Amino acid sequence: MTEVLAVLGGYLLGSLPFGYWLPLLFRGEDIRASGSGNVGATNVFRVYGRRLGTAVVLLDIGKGFAAGLLGLWAGGALVGVLAGAAAMLGHARPVFLRFEKGGKMVATAGGAAFALAPLAALCCVAVWVMAFLLTRYASVASIVTALALVLFVWLFGSPWPVVAFAVAGASAIVLLHRHNLRRLFAGTEHRFELRRARRA
Repeated sequence: MTEVLAVLGGYLLGSLPFGYWLPLLFRGEDIRASGSGNVGATNVFRVYGRRLGTAVVLLDIGKGFAAGLLGLWAGGALVGVLAGAAAMLGHARPVFLRFEKGGKMVATAGGAAFALAPLAALCCVAVWVMAFLLTRYASVASIVTALALVLFVWLFGSPWPVVAFAVAGASAIVLLHRHNLRRLFAGTEHRFELRRARRA
């Protein structure tokens, strides 16, 4: 029963829509009406600037980390993986937004990875930063990092549930970025201007 509650708790943690709540609280606006319409950190960063964007990133990472830790405490690696995956699902389809479309799970998955495989996750931070600075596409950095996580958890000898989590998470992240990939191939994907923020 404890394990089931931990997974449910992971979903509820993941469902906390910080990308929706923070712009509503500090700007009085619905992020879904701006930019890409997504409630993820990338859209918040693009529309409102680095302060709100960074806050959302950290909170999304934190909820994934908390979910993973909760699962580890409740039942070890397998339950940790299930709770982390539940947090990702909650982020994508949050109950607090009536199961409407949420974010693309990258930061939440990263937080869960920090709980489940901290060394691999730390390496992935470096990969994301390098990929983003080289391309200035958040979508490219996210996809490359998701795929890199699979490699790192395997190289560092993580238990099989964590490897399975990395494979499933990477697949989900690539799938959720399929429209970004189409725009990349068409040359219409949004590239970040690092010194530009519309409403910072």
